[in-house]
Amino acid sequence: MVKRRPHSAATATPLDLPATGRGSADEQAFLAQYRLDAFERPSVAVDIVVFTVIDGHLEVALYERTEHPDQGRLALPGGFMRMDESLDDAARRLLADKAGLTDVFVEQLYTFGEPGRDPRGRIVTVAHVALVDAARFSAAPLLRRLVRVPWSGETGGDVDVVDIGAAAFDDDAFDEAAACAVAFDHASIIGMAVKRLRGKLDYTPVGFQLLPAEFTLRQLQDIHEAVRGDVVNKDSFRRRMLASGHLEATGNHERGVTWRPAELYRFVRRSAV
Repeated sequence: MVKRRPHSAATATPLDLPATGRGSADEQAFLAQYRLDAFERPSVAVDIVVFTVIDGHLEVALYERTEHPDQGRLALPGGFMRMDESLDDAARRLLADKAGLTDVFVEQLYTFGEPGRDPRGRIVTVAHVALVDAARFSAAPLLRRLVRVPWSGETGGDVDVVDIGAAAFDDDAFDEAAACAVAFDHASIIGMAVKRLRGKLDYTPVGFQLLPAEFTLRQLQDIHEAVRGDVVNKDSFRRRMLASGHLEATGNHERGVTWRPAELYRFVRRSAV
């Protein structure tokens, strides 16, 4: 029979705490005296790139800043993360508060942390992308601006945003329209979002998030062409989409059109991940 040694007062630890590791008494003692304020800390913000496609053009939601810095420039909806919320919770809160949008596809994009990106101080922003169908996007209390991408494919880089006026239906006006002044590094953030979206079109069903619940194949093709910035072959695109397993026919057709009504489809699984 093995005799157990009694615990001494010097070696005893509470029964509900491990001797070492996460949650141990040693760790709790360390944390009790740890001084986080001994280190400089940046503020953490969240900015959201809200995209849709209207009339074959990629659009982004922005607002005009009424305060310094960058007063009068266009900015993405965003704000500072609270101490008691996650980054994703902050993105959802800000999207609801500033854009009136809930229950939409949102995902983290990239962290922007250049030291001089915000003149107010050391502010790191974790950018997110939200994809919204045209009807909900148009009802959001923000400015609509067209996205003009000066690079091809997934090259990446800053993009321009242009006024949605006459350019919406005139390609020449769109190409020649003066770019709007954009706050901070938000032109780079939007550019990164375009690059990410283009990269995901071929291997995820992310494009469906920009469509209503039922849509035509022509509408789906419009989404892909607007995001890519070029024309796709109609027949091969439709064959590829129908063979993807992401679509199912609804049995319904377009209504209120003067041409032969097209068949309506729906996305089998309303998620882009």
